[in-house]
Amino acid sequence: MNSLIRATARCLRSGAAVCLPRQTNGRVWSAPARFLCAAADRKDLGEMVKKDKVVVFMKGTPAQPMCGFSNAVVQILRMHGVEDYAAYNVLEDQELRQGVKDFSNWPTIPQVYFNGEFVGGCDILLQMHQNGDLVEELNKLGISSALLNAEKESK
Repeated sequence: MNSLIRATARCLRSGAAVCLPRQTNGRVWSAPARFLCAAADRKDLGEMVKKDKVVVFMKGTPAQPMCGFSNAVVQILRMHGVEDYAAYNVLEDQELRQGVKDFSNWPTIPQVYFNGEFVGGCDILLQMHQNGDLVEELNKLGISSALLNAEKESK
């Protein structure tokens, strides 16, 4: 319970917001990607990466990436029409930043997960985009790539 209180306090201090496409207290919250904050222990990270089909640990937010590699991941996902994903800003929580590196055994940020499975960083996602594997992987998640749809419409 104390760890939950500490994590909540850390989120509030950092100004983190949770934007979910649903109605709360008469207000409709909607955003293409949800910016979230959470504690960084292994159990929590395991739950975090399984919670959504696509999860990105990045520097900054999808609306305001704070490094070129994080921006590239956001742009690749955007090109494929992937807008409903969880995004965690590791710059707001040093425990999360180090925790996700330890969890994945991958030294760099951003990190992308599909259905709880570690995909890789910006370089891997870019390679998957270039060779067409990303379209197939998104299809396995039940996400139809916007690039595939655009290709069909042009024929």
